Amino acid sequence: MHLQAFPPFPSSAGNVLFFVRHHLYKWKSHIRIDMDGKFVGGQFSPKKLRGGRRCFSRSIGGASISCSNSMGKDLYVPSNEKITNARLIYAVAPAMGHNQESHPESNFRVPAIVNALEKMELSPKIRGSEIIELHNFKPASVDDIASVHARAYVSGLEKAMDQASQEGIIFIDGSGPTYATSTTFHESLVAAGAGITLVDSVVAASKNFLDPPVGFALIRPPGHHAIPKGPMGFCVFGNVAIAARYAQREHGLKRVFIIDFDVHHGNGTNDAFYDDPDIFFLSTHQDGSYPGTGKADEVGHGDGEGTTLNLPLPGGSGDIAMTTVFDEVIVPCAQRFKPDIILVSAGYDGHVLDPLASLQFTTGTYYTLASNIKQLAKDLCGGRCVFFLEGGYNLDSLSYSVADSFRAFLGERSLASEFDNPAILYDEPSTKVKQVIQRVKHIHSL
Repeated sequence: MHLQAFPPFPSSAGNVLFFVRHHLYKWKSHIRIDMDGKFVGGQFSPKKLRGGRRCFSRSIGGASISCSNSMGKDLYVPSNEKITNARLIYAVAPAMGHNQESHPESNFRVPAIVNALEKMELSPKIRGSEIIELHNFKPASVDDIASVHARAYVSGLEKAMDQASQEGIIFIDGSGPTYATSTTFHESLVAAGAGITLVDSVVAASKNFLDPPVGFALIRPPGHHAIPKGPMGFCVFGNVAIAARYAQREHGLKRVFIIDFDVHHGNGTNDAFYDDPDIFFLSTHQDGSYPGTGKADEVGHGDGEGTTLNLPLPGGSGDIAMTTVFDEVIVPCAQRFKPDIILVSAGYDGHVLDPLASLQFTTGTYYTLASNIKQLAKDLCGGRCVFFLEGGYNLDSLSYSVADSFRAFLGERSLASEFDNPAILYDEPSTKVKQVIQRVKHIHSL
């Protein structure tokens, strides 16, 4: 199914959308791109992507991270002193130049989240060392991207930037459709690099602390639809897949467990690891939604048979369904797999207010998921866990749900009741949900 018709944002997004438009100039003024640049505090520094990088800091209060002119990935990782009290570490890569007017995957999304976090006092400015924002991180290298994607695709996209510069916007895939502007290639490297640096930070913290902070990459373009050979469904590079390969290669974390709770099937991540026994990909998604993949009998191939689990939920599934799935499917799968790290494709488009699907997740659903996944990582892999933003197209529900996820990471109570409206919910299709869960449990011997 192609998402060719894009409905306008529902009226519930109005307040946040206005707020984002009002403050958008702040983001545009911070985004500068150099052809050989590195991302620092919203800017690229004119140095090569490999070796001899310069580094600058930007402080907005609270716990900002800086580093000196030198080499090595440790410069981008918070020191033990800074991270002692941290429960959450996040990075922001809003891709302000990657935008098409009226497209649901717009450059309003990440600023809406950041503004909501500030408004709800969930930023380092208010919380100090409890929450850390990484301001300095390097873009992913071409080699990092090529660990998942074909080099021909990567080089072809880079070359296409000349055409995008001339035409303003080009379409690089008809599915979605997926567009590109002149900044898309570099901003996609930045997004992937933010995720990689968070992996470095969380892994480093886990070596010194029993309860390391959770990482969250507030990034775009999203990634889980991007297949090894190219872009797809709003996605350019597979951010979580790239981070998984990086964790294996750079940190020796052989067994990676990926949870994808976006409303759409993460077909790109699915395909990247379909025959890999060391990366377990588990996706919950709405049955029949874009891109039409992710059937329950898609379980992996060859050596990877059994390390892909797809659970297509019927339309109307909500909090009860997801809680049952977590307890009866996700937990036993993760316990049996024994991961070294958990990565999460965190799509918030399953929310009942989201315009692109018809599940009934609420802000409270996402709070529970975040809390449970954090605990799962603590129980199984030393707390090593990084979330990656995927979908979510109603700016209000996206912002509130990410904020409530932050509260879950901090161990604070949910404020979902201040946003969610139970009156708009209807009965979940409990019989159908039970049937698909039982089928998946049977297929995977759970």
